[in-house]
Amino acid sequence: MLLSSGRRIPVTILTGFLGSGKTTLLNRILTERHGGRIAVIENEFGEAGVDHELLVRDGDEQIIEMNNGCICCTVRGDLVRILGSLAQRREAGELEFGRVIIETTGLADPAPVAQTFFVDDDVRERYELDAILTVVDAKHAAGQLDEHHEAQEQVGFADRILLSKTDLVSEDEAHSITTRLRQINARAPVQRVNFGQAAISDLLDIHGFKLDAILEIEPDFLEDVTHEHDDDVVSFVYRNSAPLDLRRVEDFLDSIVQIYGASMLRYKGVLNIAGLERRAVIQGVHMIFGADVDRPWRDGEVRETKFVFIGRQLPHGLFSLGLDGCVAAEQPGTARHA
Repeated sequence: MLLSSGRRIPVTILTGFLGSGKTTLLNRILTERHGGRIAVIENEFGEAGVDHELLVRDGDEQIIEMNNGCICCTVRGDLVRILGSLAQRREAGELEFGRVIIETTGLADPAPVAQTFFVDDDVRERYELDAILTVVDAKHAAGQLDEHHEAQEQVGFADRILLSKTDLVSEDEAHSITTRLRQINARAPVQRVNFGQAAISDLLDIHGFKLDAILEIEPDFLEDVTHEHDDDVVSFVYRNSAPLDLRRVEDFLDSIVQIYGASMLRYKGVLNIAGLERRAVIQGVHMIFGADVDRPWRDGEVRETKFVFIGRQLPHGLFSLGLDGCVAAEQPGTARHA
Protein backbone atom coordinates (compact mmCIF):
# COMPACT_ATOMS: atom_id res chain seq x y z
CA MET A 1 0.00 0.00 0.00
CA LEU A 2 2.98 2.32 0.55
CA LEU A 3 3.32 4.48 -2.54
CA SER A 4 6.44 4.85 -4.61
CA SER A 5 8.03 8.29 -4.66
CA GLY A 6 6.87 8.82 -8.24
CA ARG A 7 3.16 8.80 -7.45
CA ARG A 8 1.06 11.46 -5.88
CA ILE A 9 -0.03 10.84 -2.30
CA PRO A 10 -3.74 9.93 -2.02
CA VAL A 11 -5.82 12.02 0.37
CA THR A 12 -9.15 11.18 1.97
CA ILE A 13 -11.29 13.96 3.44
CA LEU A 14 -13.42 12.63 6.28
CA THR A 15 -16.33 14.91 7.04
CA GLY A 16 -19.74 14.86 8.69
CA PHE A 17 -21.67 17.01 11.11
CA LEU A 18 -20.88 17.27 14.83
CA GLY A 19 -21.21 13.92 16.60
CA SER A 20 -21.82 11.86 13.49
CA GLY A 21 -19.05 9.36 14.26
CA LYS A 22 -16.05 10.54 12.24
CA THR A 23 -13.47 9.74 14.92
CA THR A 24 -14.97 6.29 15.46
CA LEU A 25 -14.64 5.59 11.75
CA LEU A 26 -11.09 6.97 11.68
CA ASN A 27 -10.13 4.66 14.55
CA ARG A 28 -11.56 1.79 12.53
CA ILE A 29 -9.26 2.70 9.65
CA LEU A 30 -6.20 3.15 11.87
CA THR A 31 -6.65 -0.22 13.60
CA GLU A 32 -7.23 -2.19 10.39
CA ARG A 33 -4.32 -4.39 9.31
CA HIS A 34 -3.96 -2.80 5.89
CA GLY A 35 -0.16 -2.67 6.00
CA GLY A 36 0.07 1.05 5.27
CA ARG A 37 1.18 4.10 7.18
CA ILE A 38 -1.19 7.03 7.44
CA ALA A 39 -0.66 10.69 8.22
CA VAL A 40 -3.73 12.14 9.97
CA ILE A 41 -4.59 15.84 10.01
CA GLU A 42 -7.16 16.60 12.73
CA ASN A 43 -9.20 19.81 12.84
CA GLU A 44 -11.62 20.76 15.62
CA PHE A 45 -13.84 23.81 16.03
CA GLY A 46 -12.44 26.11 18.70
CA GLU A 47 -9.12 26.57 20.39
CA ALA A 48 -8.84 23.04 21.80
CA GLY A 49 -10.31 19.62 21.28
CA VAL A 50 -10.17 16.05 22.51
CA ASP A 51 -10.65 13.97 19.35
CA HIS A 52 -6.89 13.53 18.89
CA GLU A 53 -6.75 12.00 22.38
CA LEU A 54 -9.38 9.43 21.36
CA LEU A 55 -7.41 8.17 18.36
CA VAL A 56 -5.64 4.82 18.54
CA ARG A 57 -1.90 5.30 18.33
CA ASP A 58 0.40 2.40 17.46
CA GLY A 59 3.41 4.26 16.13
CA ASP A 60 2.49 3.84 12.44
CA GLU A 61 0.64 7.11 12.11
CA GLN A 62 1.58 10.77 12.15
CA ILE A 63 -1.17 12.82 13.79
CA ILE A 64 -1.22 16.60 13.40
CA GLU A 65 -3.72 18.83 15.19
CA MET A 66 -5.26 22.03 13.84
CA ASN A 67 -7.29 23.59 16.66
CA ASN A 68 -6.98 27.31 16.07
CA GLY A 69 -9.87 27.63 13.65
CA CYS A 70 -11.96 25.83 11.05
CA ILE A 71 -10.06 24.09 8.28
CA CYS A 72 -12.45 25.36 5.60
CA CYS A 73 -11.85 29.04 6.29
CA THR A 74 -9.47 30.55 8.84
CA VAL A 75 -6.75 27.88 8.75
CA ARG A 76 -6.69 26.85 5.09
CA GLY A 77 -3.25 28.40 4.84
CA ASP A 78 -2.12 26.19 7.70
CA LEU A 79 -3.41 23.15 5.81
CA VAL A 80 -1.32 24.05 2.77
CA ARG A 81 1.78 24.49 4.94
CA ILE A 82 1.19 21.21 6.79
CA LEU A 83 0.74 19.29 3.55
CA GLY A 84 3.90 20.85 2.17
CA SER A 85 5.89 20.01 5.29
CA LEU A 86 4.64 16.42 5.33
CA ALA A 87 5.64 15.91 1.70
CA GLN A 88 9.07 17.43 2.21
CA ARG A 89 9.77 15.28 5.26
CA ARG A 90 8.59 12.20 3.37
CA GLU A 91 10.85 13.01 0.44
CA ALA A 92 13.77 13.52 2.84
CA GLY A 93 13.16 10.12 4.46
CA GLU A 94 12.19 11.63 7.82
CA LEU A 95 8.63 10.30 7.66
CA GLU A 96 7.19 7.19 6.08
CA PHE A 97 3.54 7.29 5.09
CA GLY A 98 1.52 6.27 2.08
CA ARG A 99 -1.60 8.39 2.41
CA VAL A 100 -3.20 11.28 4.28
CA ILE A 101 -6.59 11.41 6.00
CA ILE A 102 -8.00 14.82 6.91
CA GLU A 103 -10.70 14.73 9.57
CA THR A 104 -12.53 18.04 9.40
CA THR A 105 -14.44 19.75 12.15
CA GLY A 106 -18.14 18.95 12.17
CA LEU A 107 -18.90 22.53 11.11
CA ALA A 108 -16.67 22.46 8.03
CA ASP A 109 -17.83 22.99 4.48
CA PRO A 110 -15.79 20.41 2.52
CA ALA A 111 -15.72 22.48 -0.68
CA PRO A 112 -12.86 24.85 0.29
CA VAL A 113 -10.86 21.92 1.69
CA ALA A 114 -11.25 19.94 -1.53
CA GLN A 115 -10.50 23.07 -3.54
CA THR A 116 -7.04 23.22 -1.97
CA PHE A 117 -5.98 20.15 -3.97
CA PHE A 118 -6.73 21.85 -7.29
CA VAL A 119 -5.87 25.53 -6.89
CA ASP A 120 -2.56 25.30 -5.00
CA ASP A 121 0.21 24.26 -7.40
CA ASP A 122 2.51 22.60 -4.85
CA VAL A 123 -0.32 20.63 -3.27
CA ARG A 124 -1.68 19.56 -6.66
CA GLU A 125 1.72 18.26 -7.76
CA ARG A 126 2.22 16.14 -4.64
CA TYR A 127 -1.25 15.03 -3.61
CA GLU A 128 -4.28 13.44 -5.23
CA LEU A 129 -7.74 13.79 -3.68
CA ASP A 130 -9.05 10.21 -3.55
CA ALA A 131 -12.49 10.78 -2.01
CA ILE A 132 -14.67 12.72 0.37
CA LEU A 133 -16.30 10.43 2.95
CA THR A 134 -19.28 11.89 4.80
CA VAL A 135 -20.64 10.32 7.98
CA VAL A 136 -24.31 11.07 8.68
CA ASP A 137 -26.00 10.57 12.06
CA ALA A 138 -29.32 8.82 11.33
CA LYS A 139 -30.79 9.99 14.64
CA HIS A 140 -30.20 13.72 14.17
CA ALA A 141 -29.65 14.13 10.42
CA ALA A 142 -33.11 15.47 9.58
CA GLY A 143 -32.81 18.41 11.97
CA GLN A 144 -29.18 19.06 11.03
CA LEU A 145 -29.99 19.17 7.33
CA ASP A 146 -32.89 21.54 8.02
CA GLU A 147 -30.89 23.93 10.19
CA HIS A 148 -27.27 23.86 8.99
CA HIS A 149 -26.08 24.53 5.46
CA GLU A 150 -22.77 22.87 6.39
CA ALA A 151 -24.58 19.55 6.83
CA GLN A 152 -26.13 19.94 3.38
CA GLU A 153 -22.75 20.76 1.82
CA GLN A 154 -21.13 17.75 3.48
CA VAL A 155 -23.72 15.44 1.95
CA GLY A 156 -23.70 17.21 -1.41
CA PHE A 157 -19.93 16.87 -1.86
CA ALA A 158 -19.68 13.28 -0.62
CA ASP A 159 -18.29 10.48 -2.74
CA ARG A 160 -19.42 7.96 -0.11
CA ILE A 161 -22.14 8.54 2.50
CA LEU A 162 -21.85 6.44 5.66
CA LEU A 163 -25.06 6.34 7.68
CA SER A 164 -24.30 5.84 11.38
CA LYS A 165 -26.45 5.21 14.47
CA THR A 166 -29.20 3.41 12.57
CA ASP A 167 -29.68 1.30 15.72
CA LEU A 168 -31.20 4.41 17.34
CA VAL A 169 -33.96 4.83 14.76
CA SER A 170 -36.71 2.70 13.28
CA GLU A 171 -36.35 1.06 9.88
CA ASP A 172 -38.86 3.52 8.45
CA GLU A 173 -36.83 6.46 9.79
CA ALA A 174 -33.62 5.00 8.37
CA HIS A 175 -35.29 4.54 4.99
CA SER A 176 -36.65 8.10 5.07
CA ILE A 177 -33.30 9.72 5.80
CA THR A 178 -31.61 7.51 3.17
CA THR A 179 -34.12 8.71 0.60
CA ARG A 180 -33.44 12.33 1.53
CA LEU A 181 -29.67 11.83 1.28
CA ARG A 182 -30.07 10.36 -2.20
CA GLN A 183 -32.21 13.32 -3.21
CA ILE A 184 -29.39 15.66 -2.17
CA ASN A 185 -26.64 13.56 -3.72
CA ALA A 186 -27.69 10.88 -6.20
CA ARG A 187 -24.13 9.94 -7.23
CA ALA A 188 -22.81 8.90 -3.80
CA PRO A 189 -23.56 5.38 -2.54
CA VAL A 190 -25.19 5.31 0.91
CA GLN A 191 -24.17 2.50 3.23
CA ARG A 192 -24.84 1.85 6.88
CA VAL A 193 -22.01 1.66 9.38
CA ASN A 194 -22.20 0.32 12.91
CA PHE A 195 -19.60 1.85 15.24
CA GLY A 196 -17.37 2.61 12.28
CA GLN A 197 -17.42 -0.91 10.88
CA ALA A 198 -16.94 -0.64 7.13
CA ALA A 199 -14.76 -2.46 4.65
CA ILE A 200 -11.47 -0.65 4.04
CA SER A 201 -11.99 -1.26 0.31
CA ASP A 202 -15.08 0.99 0.56
CA LEU A 203 -13.10 3.80 2.20
CA LEU A 204 -9.59 3.99 0.73
CA ASP A 205 -8.29 3.90 -2.85
CA ILE A 206 -11.79 4.26 -4.24
CA HIS A 207 -10.95 7.09 -6.71
CA GLY A 208 -14.29 8.61 -5.90
CA PHE A 209 -13.66 12.33 -6.35
CA LYS A 210 -14.63 13.43 -9.86
CA LEU A 211 -13.93 17.09 -10.60
CA ASP A 212 -16.34 17.19 -13.55
CA ALA A 213 -19.20 15.98 -11.34
CA ILE A 214 -18.41 18.64 -8.73
CA LEU A 215 -18.31 21.38 -11.37
CA GLU A 216 -21.79 20.36 -12.45
CA ILE A 217 -23.24 21.05 -9.00
CA GLU A 218 -20.95 24.00 -8.17
CA PRO A 219 -19.57 25.66 -11.34
CA ASP A 220 -17.46 28.15 -9.37
CA PHE A 221 -15.74 25.39 -7.38
CA LEU A 222 -12.30 26.35 -8.69
CA GLU A 223 -12.90 30.01 -7.93
CA ASP A 224 -12.35 31.56 -4.49
CA VAL A 225 -14.69 29.90 -1.99
CA THR A 226 -15.59 31.86 1.11
CA HIS A 227 -17.29 30.36 4.12
CA GLU A 228 -18.65 31.77 7.37
CA HIS A 229 -20.11 30.03 10.39
CA ASP A 230 -23.23 31.01 12.26
CA ASP A 231 -22.24 33.48 14.96
CA ASP A 232 -24.38 31.79 17.60
CA VAL A 233 -22.46 28.50 17.37
CA VAL A 234 -19.50 28.67 19.74
CA SER A 235 -17.27 26.30 21.66
CA PHE A 236 -15.66 26.41 25.07
CA VAL A 237 -13.41 24.10 27.04
CA TYR A 238 -13.57 23.12 30.69
CA ARG A 239 -10.36 21.89 32.33
CA ASN A 240 -9.79 20.66 35.86
CA SER A 241 -6.81 18.86 37.36
CA ALA A 242 -8.80 17.58 40.36
CA PRO A 243 -10.40 14.10 40.13
CA LEU A 244 -14.15 14.17 39.49
CA ASP A 245 -16.90 12.02 40.92
CA LEU A 246 -18.42 10.06 38.01
CA ARG A 247 -21.89 9.89 39.52
CA ARG A 248 -21.94 13.66 40.00
CA VAL A 249 -20.81 14.20 36.42
CA GLU A 250 -23.56 11.95 35.08
CA ASP A 251 -26.17 13.65 37.26
CA PHE A 252 -24.96 17.05 36.07
CA LEU A 253 -25.18 16.02 32.42
CA ASP A 254 -28.61 14.51 32.97
CA SER A 255 -29.76 17.87 34.29
CA ILE A 256 -28.30 20.15 31.64
CA VAL A 257 -29.39 18.06 28.65
CA GLN A 258 -32.97 18.29 29.84
CA ILE A 259 -32.75 22.08 29.66
CA TYR A 260 -30.13 22.81 27.00
CA GLY A 261 -29.97 19.56 25.01
CA ALA A 262 -31.51 21.04 21.88
CA SER A 263 -28.72 23.66 21.80
CA MET A 264 -25.87 21.26 22.66
CA LEU A 265 -24.67 20.26 19.20
CA ARG A 266 -21.69 18.26 20.48
CA TYR A 267 -19.97 17.66 23.80
CA LYS A 268 -17.14 15.31 24.56
CA GLY A 269 -14.54 14.92 27.25
CA VAL A 270 -11.67 12.88 28.62
CA LEU A 271 -12.23 12.74 32.39
CA ASN A 272 -10.01 12.15 35.38
CA ILE A 273 -12.30 10.15 37.68
CA ALA A 274 -11.49 9.60 41.35
CA GLY A 275 -10.50 6.02 42.12
CA LEU A 276 -10.22 5.06 38.44
CA GLU A 277 -6.81 4.28 36.96
CA ARG A 278 -8.16 4.56 33.43
CA ARG A 279 -9.42 7.55 31.47
CA ALA A 280 -13.17 7.97 31.28
CA VAL A 281 -14.62 9.24 28.00
CA ILE A 282 -18.01 10.95 27.72
CA GLN A 283 -19.50 11.90 24.36
CA GLY A 284 -22.90 13.32 23.52
CA VAL A 285 -25.07 14.89 20.84
CA HIS A 286 -28.13 16.86 21.91
CA MET A 287 -30.07 14.68 24.40
CA ILE A 288 -28.04 11.50 23.91
CA PHE A 289 -24.75 10.88 25.70
CA GLY A 290 -22.76 7.91 26.90
CA ALA A 291 -19.74 7.18 29.07
CA ASP A 292 -17.04 4.56 28.56
CA VAL A 293 -13.75 3.53 30.12
CA ASP A 294 -10.73 4.18 27.92
CA ARG A 295 -7.08 3.20 28.21
CA PRO A 296 -5.07 3.44 31.46
CA TRP A 297 -3.39 6.74 32.29
CA ARG A 298 0.21 6.55 31.09
CA ASP A 299 3.20 7.06 33.36
CA GLY A 300 4.01 10.76 33.46
CA GLU A 301 0.78 11.73 31.72
CA VAL A 302 -1.05 14.69 33.27
CA ARG A 303 -4.32 13.46 34.75
CA GLU A 304 -6.62 16.26 33.75
CA THR A 305 -10.27 16.52 32.79
CA LYS A 306 -10.82 18.28 29.48
CA PHE A 307 -14.43 18.72 28.38
CA VAL A 308 -15.39 20.47 25.12
CA PHE A 309 -18.87 21.89 24.49
CA ILE A 310 -20.08 23.12 21.09
CA GLY A 311 -23.52 24.66 20.77
CA ARG A 312 -25.76 27.66 20.48
CA GLN A 313 -25.67 30.30 23.20
CA LEU A 314 -24.70 27.86 25.94
CA PRO A 315 -24.25 29.31 29.47
CA HIS A 316 -20.51 28.80 29.87
CA GLY A 317 -20.42 29.98 33.45
CA LEU A 318 -23.25 27.73 34.57
CA PHE A 319 -21.69 24.68 32.94
CA SER A 320 -18.30 25.43 34.50
CA LEU A 321 -19.77 25.91 37.97
CA GLY A 322 -21.71 22.69 37.60
CA LEU A 323 -18.59 20.73 36.69
CA ASP A 324 -16.66 22.39 39.52
CA GLY A 325 -19.32 20.92 41.79
CA CYS A 326 -18.48 17.44 40.46
CA VAL A 327 -15.02 17.44 42.05
CA ALA A 328 -14.67 14.43 44.32
CA ALA A 329 -14.75 15.16 48.04
CA GLU A 330 -11.55 16.38 49.66
CA GLN A 331 -9.65 16.54 46.39
CA PRO A 332 -7.45 19.60 45.89
CA GLY A 333 -7.23 21.00 42.38
CA THR A 334 -7.69 24.03 40.26
CA ALA A 335 -10.09 24.52 37.41
CA ARG A 336 -9.41 26.40 34.22
CA HIS A 337 -12.16 27.47 31.83
CA ALA A 338 -11.38 28.45 28.26
